[in-house]
Amino acid sequence: MKISVKNMALEKVKDLTLDDSIWNIEANQQVLKKMIKLQLAATRQGTAKAKTRSEVSGGGRKPWKQKDTGRARQGSTRAPQWRGGGIVHAVSPRDYTFDINKKERALALKSALSLKAQEKALVVLDSIKLDNLKTKDVKKLIKDLKLEGKILFVTKDENENLFMATRNLGYAYHIMSEDINCLDIVNADVLVIDTEAIEKIEEVLK
Repeated sequence: MKISVKNMALEKVKDLTLDDSIWNIEANQQVLKKMIKLQLAATRQGTAKAKTRSEVSGGGRKPWKQKDTGRARQGSTRAPQWRGGGIVHAVSPRDYTFDINKKERALALKSALSLKAQEKALVVLDSIKLDNLKTKDVKKLIKDLKLEGKILFVTKDENENLFMATRNLGYAYHIMSEDINCLDIVNADVLVIDTEAIEKIEEVLK
């Protein structure tokens, strides 16, 4: 697959041949969905907590004798039916994450990248550099590129100006190539990436 590379002045610099085994495969929707589900599960706190009858305080003594009172037999005032008693089947902190093997992780990421390339939602620049961290500069870049919707900028190295410039925008984000993931890719309408980041991604996924 070939794609044109532009500079920051939006002039065509060259054509870049992308690795078809990464950018032009038939997307595996099942694996991609599984990977996104894993990422969303990892964000869940799972810190809900309620106490069972063994965890609430008090209730050490039998409230009344077993027989001859005319009342129902009771062993503790901290049984679930008592006020201040424990909760039946109480929830406790849990981890919602699950395992997914390395091949599935790689396939999911390739599927996400291929979908963006096939949908013509991939923009490649020779480099993404801003002279300052002003938000208006990145807004101008987005306008010049004629991009709409949510935009994900990906660079090989840390780009503080780009990160700070996009931070105040609710529709533009920046990550490094080593942090690229399925959820961010699928959540974006357009993927804007520099050539060095592409080389890094292809090096890792080959």
